[in-house]
Amino acid sequence: MSKKNLLVAQSGGPSPVINSSLRGVVEAARCFPDRIDQVYAGWHGIEGVLKEELLNLSSQDEQEIALLRNTPAAGAIGTCRYKVRKNQLEDFERIVAVLKAHNIGYFLYNGGNDSMDTAHKVANLAQEHGLDLLGIGIPKTIDNDVGDSEFKLIDHTPGYGSVARYWTQIVQNADEENRGSCPADPVLVLQAMGRRIGYIPAAARLADPKREMPLLIFMAESGLSMEEMADKINDMVKARGRALVVISEGCDVGELGLLRDSFGHAQFGASALTVQQAMVNYLNSKGLPAKGSARGQTYGTDQRDTAIYASIVDLDEAYRVGQKAVELAVAGQGGFMSTILRDPGLIYNVRYDKVPLSEVANSERTFPAAWISDDKADVTDDFLRYAQPLIGEDWPSVPTIMGRQRFAQLKPIFVERKLPPYIPEADRKK
Repeated sequence: MSKKNLLVAQSGGPSPVINSSLRGVVEAARCFPDRIDQVYAGWHGIEGVLKEELLNLSSQDEQEIALLRNTPAAGAIGTCRYKVRKNQLEDFERIVAVLKAHNIGYFLYNGGNDSMDTAHKVANLAQEHGLDLLGIGIPKTIDNDVGDSEFKLIDHTPGYGSVARYWTQIVQNADEENRGSCPADPVLVLQAMGRRIGYIPAAARLADPKREMPLLIFMAESGLSMEEMADKINDMVKARGRALVVISEGCDVGELGLLRDSFGHAQFGASALTVQQAMVNYLNSKGLPAKGSARGQTYGTDQRDTAIYASIVDLDEAYRVGQKAVELAVAGQGGFMSTILRDPGLIYNVRYDKVPLSEVANSERTFPAAWISDDKADVTDDFLRYAQPLIGEDWPSVPTIMGRQRFAQLKPIFVERKLPPYIPEADRKK
């Protein structure tokens, strides 16, 4: 069998461990020199593929590839939020042309549910055009919302363990702040990411598994109104003298002036008013049952772009799913996503397998209702047992030089273009 080139790309929001998966792909590909020739990256995801902007990863220094492990977010090869819709026929034709022109035999796409849809479309497109190409998905999303609600397709997605660890540390620090400043600021409201799925705010409970803090967690699934949440906060202040509140950006607190991305997802960080601001304003306008006022803090993209909060467990698993995707590719098993499945039992252990892209494309798992407390302001111990192993024990070892983090520095070595310039359909002015 003649050697083919491998093309990897990613889309959607990044994570602290997304580059660990990229490293897994590049290093695994080296193990199959008889099957894989060059490894390319689509610069800024599928948009880079459309524009024929392909970064040569095989030409990079091995040390820089190794440094991808502790390089967070998506600066190494870029990401995008470009969705190739079924009516964008010119885009599909262009993708086929680029794949053919550069002898691509393996297309690996790293991302969440929308990205798996793109991987699935490209895999089908290749078959329809008789292209000798295999499409493979690599899971990624800090929201942990890819797959099914029974955890049979995937137990958790790379990225989630690190954002859960982030919230474990943030809430511990915030509790120390609130404990000291509560005579003036008895309520501290912290806003977490999570549009409709509550895995991220739920992780706040990992900071206090013995339930000793005056901590309230409001997820979008809780279905509480602004008034109901405020009542619970005031009840906590009456009982404990203060309240530490973690609220999902997806909670319904009225009109926020939302913007949406090209996938149709709400961009809460770009809204005119944040959820925590709305809650703080409401609490202060109504008055607290204690001296002082409510304060708030909105945590944004730092949840997904900080290397020091990354979970070692998450880093290792992200690397393995990248390896598994290459293994599937060289075994001729296209149309699948590499996945993580948990073994039953007390001791945490996972195995790496595959699931059909058709089953995960545009999927969205929900947060189990049984994991939400009866008062809708907390999560149960069953969630803690699920999430605790994912955050790991130790801090990651992030290399530094003169106090600055040493991230991977890939050289801008792009493959020579063979096709005419192209503007993606959705980017053209009407």
